[in-house]
Amino acid sequence: MSPKSASDQQFSRNLLDVLIRAGLVAVLTIYCYLVFRPFLELMLWSMILAVMLYPLQRRLAARLGHHEGRTASLIVVVGLLILMVPIYLLGTSLVDSAQQVMETVRSGSLHIPPPSESVANWPVIGQPVHDFWQQAASDLSGSIEKYRPQLRELLLGLLGKIAGIGTGFLLFIAALIIAGIIMAFGELGHRSAHRIAVRIVGPERGEPLVELCTATIRTVAQGVLGIAFIQMLLVGVGFVLMGVPGAGLLALAVLLLGIIQVPATLITVPVIVYVFSSEGASLTTIVFAVYSILAGLVDNVLKPLLLGRGVDVPMPVVLIGALGGMVASGILGLFIGPIVLAVGYRLFWQWVDDQPAGDGSGGTGSAG
Repeated sequence: MSPKSASDQQFSRNLLDVLIRAGLVAVLTIYCYLVFRPFLELMLWSMILAVMLYPLQRRLAARLGHHEGRTASLIVVVGLLILMVPIYLLGTSLVDSAQQVMETVRSGSLHIPPPSESVANWPVIGQPVHDFWQQAASDLSGSIEKYRPQLRELLLGLLGKIAGIGTGFLLFIAALIIAGIIMAFGELGHRSAHRIAVRIVGPERGEPLVELCTATIRTVAQGVLGIAFIQMLLVGVGFVLMGVPGAGLLALAVLLLGIIQVPATLITVPVIVYVFSSEGASLTTIVFAVYSILAGLVDNVLKPLLLGRGVDVPMPVVLIGALGGMVASGILGLFIGPIVLAVGYRLFWQWVDDQPAGDGSGGTGSAG
């Protein structure tokens, strides 16, 4: 056998060994992912909550004698108590509303007033809305029977949305409990994240990468959840002072809309219309209308101020990541999107600046 043939055979054996090992690793990775996939969203939420709450946990632990486990348990218990209030209010409101509708339908006292003639003059949809409204006012039972399939689909869709909200609350509660366990071992988790980042991108970039991901999660929490909470308080105070029915639930709806990046004017404008129709035009209602509109638009002022602070990337990158991530992956993408985009942005500019000497003006093109 010639030396060249022996070398080719050795190369073939080595290549076959590498392919077999790579195949086994790929099979193991895919199987691990399939096993872990049902818990992936739960664990992502848990890590996000742990990163968000860890600074609070450290401050409380310093005052409670550095008992990490007790402090994490205290945060989880307080968080669960806070969550139970909106869950209870929402649940009781839904049950009461359903019972009232059922009683009204059974008693036959449900009557729809006829539409105003001005409704027919609305652009495009005026005449169809007027005809449907008039038919419902004159023969409600016949209208219900006529549109029974559409109403059934609407009700089923509504029940599905309500069930989705309930599932989301349960997922959030479980994630908060797991986040407490993660926070109890916060230092160990930080060291593990650092080791993983160093193994992926090297020792010089590992720590900045971990800090970037941590800061991005916290700034999105501050710039999205914090702004939504402020907006809920401002709008809720106006509703309560004006005596709007269901002011607490409407304020909770404003919070949910703020989290999913939907304008709060979807709530404030109908409430303003209701107040004017019931109270009439006066100085009080005009002041309430102006205040509610401003409170509903306050997020447009606060986002540029809060979103992106503390992150070593431009604010538009974080904002685009948050909005794009939410469109791609829902509320979870609101946090994952900015992290991925911020990390990609930093790695791209590091690659741009990492040029051999004499190959250009390295470092002059970095925007970060």
